[in-house]
Amino acid sequence: MKKLVVLTGAGMSAESGFSTFRDSDGLWERYPVEQVATPEGWVANPNLVTDFYNGLRRQLVTAKPNLGHLALAEMEKDFDVTVITQNVDDLHERAGSSKVIHLHGELMKVCSSRDPNDPRYISTLPEDRLEVPHGTLAPDGSLLRPWIVWFGEAVPNLEMAAEEVEKADVFVIIGSSLNVYPAAGLIRFAPASARCFLIDPKEVKVHANRPVEVIREVASKGVLTLKEMLKMAAGERD
Repeated sequence: MKKLVVLTGAGMSAESGFSTFRDSDGLWERYPVEQVATPEGWVANPNLVTDFYNGLRRQLVTAKPNLGHLALAEMEKDFDVTVITQNVDDLHERAGSSKVIHLHGELMKVCSSRDPNDPRYISTLPEDRLEVPHGTLAPDGSLLRPWIVWFGEAVPNLEMAAEEVEKADVFVIIGSSLNVYPAAGLIRFAPASARCFLIDPKEVKVHANRPVEVIREVASKGVLTLKEMLKMAAGERD
């Protein structure tokens, strides 16, 4: 079974109605990124940051996986699929994808503010308690914070993601501007023999010394087009 590795960005979730950093509406528009997505913002006003992510969680529970998420999960019937996502939502998991690597953390999880990546203190919030009260402590006594990789912080799962890309027969980028590093550099890890695709309705500059097949469509349509292209290629080989 061929290995399909997919890197998804904000454009993957846009059709599900979940706002992102780059949307011109929604919660992100009301707060400077420096206040709600940096370690400095957390230290300056942890209550503001807590309220912000409580609001994002309320928005996420009303969002549903779109056809693109569902189609990627469906592709597990024909491929060994790994999804690497820059998104903090859980829409890939809810769509049925079984192997998802989150580069920038997960909105539904919380952690210690002293050591955010200590697995002993990372937990998933229960569905009936998605709002974190001000001053809630982690088991290590530090303030409980969102398990989100903020600007200026290291990306703990990057090495794991690169190892997956190194094994890809097909590497696909969906809905990513490829401006957010280090994730944008993952294409460099794809084997020379791998077929590479980019799915995005907007023009995206790909800084890669290799051929990249571009599908200028939104995620839901683009993944279906990808499935057809890969099916045709498999038929030609047979």
